[in-house]
Amino acid sequence: MLIGIDLLWVRPRICGGTESATRNLINGFGMYDDKNEYMLFVGKDTAETFEEYKKYPNMKIEVCDTESLKRVKRIAWENSKLDKLARSLGVDLMFVPVYSKPNSLSEEKGGIPYITVIHDLQALHFPEYFSKSKIIFAKRSWKKACAESRKVITISEFCKEDIIKNYPFAKDKVSVIYDTIDVNESSENSAKIFDTIKEKYGIEKDGYFYTLSSMLPHKNLETLIKAMKLIKEKGNTKLVVSGVGGNKEKFNQCVKEEGVEDLVIDTGFVAAAERDALYENCSLFLFPSIFEGFGMPPVEAMMKGAGVVTTRRTCIEEITQGKATYVEDPLSPNDWVDAIDKALLLDKKKYDFPEYDLKEVTFKYLACFNGIKEI
Repeated sequence: MLIGIDLLWVRPRICGGTESATRNLINGFGMYDDKNEYMLFVGKDTAETFEEYKKYPNMKIEVCDTESLKRVKRIAWENSKLDKLARSLGVDLMFVPVYSKPNSLSEEKGGIPYITVIHDLQALHFPEYFSKSKIIFAKRSWKKACAESRKVITISEFCKEDIIKNYPFAKDKVSVIYDTIDVNESSENSAKIFDTIKEKYGIEKDGYFYTLSSMLPHKNLETLIKAMKLIKEKGNTKLVVSGVGGNKEKFNQCVKEEGVEDLVIDTGFVAAAERDALYENCSLFLFPSIFEGFGMPPVEAMMKGAGVVTTRRTCIEEITQGKATYVEDPLSPNDWVDAIDKALLLDKKKYDFPEYDLKEVTFKYLACFNGIKEI
């Protein structure tokens, strides 16, 4: 079976966890699938970032005549030409790792079956974060994906319930397959990387809290900054923040208003090796988000041995499997301080999460793909 994967939506280093999870999954298909072949449909401006997958004998790259970074034109091309191109190349099944399923010839007329992934329905819960046009596009795309896809995959039980609540006609189509979470083992090079980070940011091992997050409002960094003001009275522990996207200006304003400029370090985007070094050497990893479809960072942190303080909102307690320290009211700075104090007394421990293992997740997708073919 030739499986097409729509990767035209990928804007490298902008799409965050969705891109990371998708790239992990592509590696899984390359390593563990000895029966199917894959065709990766990519934009001509991002094709270079997918060259690494040519190392797998079952992977081919099809560079499309559109640019992924030009979003409006890309969406138009994707909806008018991608399905036709896939059919002309003999694709048996199309896999879309995001919610924006393109227009396609119906299966009743001999079209290709589609499997679409809906990661969450965030714009329904926080419409104030999005433009009217983006909300309209998201709602239209979710409904279309649920109506036209043979199968809809989502990444947590919370998201499954949310999708069925809003699109009950898709109840029998929706399945949960968790995202893959892949962290590298520590190496001698990890210590060297942290030495560089120490010098760059003026931090010490176990002398800082760490968070990995965009600066979107639902990530709740403002509450964490207010908590840091309270923590400042107890000592000089720093907060290292890594991430891109969102309103950095508002974040910086909050840091200034709370008077913690000397404690907060904004690294911007960090590579995986630097991120892992920051996980391994922090005193605690803090994840204040109040809405996630999955929530990869706290699990990554626990796999690297960091103590984690986070919230119970949406799927976070489900995905962290009750193994973190939880803040009862995630919007209360005082509750954050209490939870942090509690977590600092706990011994550090590395946790295993076999449910998110790349091989385990890959085989669940393959069972889904093969099941579609057998029908």
